[in-house]
Amino acid sequence: MTVTPVVLGVDFGGTKIAVGACDLEGRRLASNTLPAAGGQGADVTLRRGIEAARELLRDLPGAALSAVGVATFGIPAADHVGLAPTIDGWERLALEDELSAAFAGVPVSVMTDVKAAALAEARWGSLQGCDPGIYLNLGTGLAAAIVVGGTVVRGRHGAAGEIAYNLRTLDDVGRPVDRRELLEDHVSGRALAALGATLPGRPADAIEVFQRADSGDFAAVAVVDRALTELCFHVVNLATAIDAQRVTVGGGLVGSWSWLQPRLREALDAGVPFPPDLMVAHFPYDAPLVGALAVGVETLMGSADGQISSLRNWKPSVRPPEERTAP
Repeated sequence: MTVTPVVLGVDFGGTKIAVGACDLEGRRLASNTLPAAGGQGADVTLRRGIEAARELLRDLPGAALSAVGVATFGIPAADHVGLAPTIDGWERLALEDELSAAFAGVPVSVMTDVKAAALAEARWGSLQGCDPGIYLNLGTGLAAAIVVGGTVVRGRHGAAGEIAYNLRTLDDVGRPVDRRELLEDHVSGRALAALGATLPGRPADAIEVFQRADSGDFAAVAVVDRALTELCFHVVNLATAIDAQRVTVGGGLVGSWSWLQPRLREALDAGVPFPPDLMVAHFPYDAPLVGALAVGVETLMGSADGQISSLRNWKPSVRPPEERTAP
């Protein structure tokens, strides 16, 4: 049997886990997505992801695991994952150590999911050649990543772009995080789902809130309008601060691009001195997994340049709206 070196990618999201494998030329060999089971805690979620990855490898005859790249919500550090309240106990995980033990003998590298997504977009997608660029993730949570000179800006603690923690009002100045409402509490898939639960009639998740707004439901339109107004406020300020060439948007909520695009476009044109381009991400739903695979190959090879150029030919895993799960 021919032995094929492969790289494994694992994307731990707040509501789902995506696993994938590619060869050393960047050709995707297999992928799968499953619920995160976050309600059962960090250990169960971690083991679920590890077992899904192992099962994926078992289904690839002759696959020889050579490296693992991982994307995670939160900010991964040596002995914990910061800013990761979505799944109980995730903040206490030494994620890289746990995965290194699970896949002993191969190098493992971990990056925050939105930065991994921005890495994929900067090298093979919608931010390629853009300097500077902004990747805006609108999914279960809210975050952004900044690309300068083709490099994703990490920040001192790896937390650059964590706009979920932006101040919302003047009254927030001087208040610690645990004493104010975060931007993510009002602008994210999770926030829209919470508001959707209060709408008259049947409770609605985030995608259904947009669908009800499409149908002319006045209460849903009000919820969407308020969330988008607040989102635009912060995106305009971020684009102005770095004089962005392009803003690209990914995550589950891009399924409602007919709402997002005109509001963001109008706000950027009106508020930014030199308005940036605006477009949907090339990998709108699986950029963190694409990025995780790229991180894994880079870890193995030392550099992606010339080694995984065929990743440029990857196609985004776009599911039709009726199959798309709520963020």
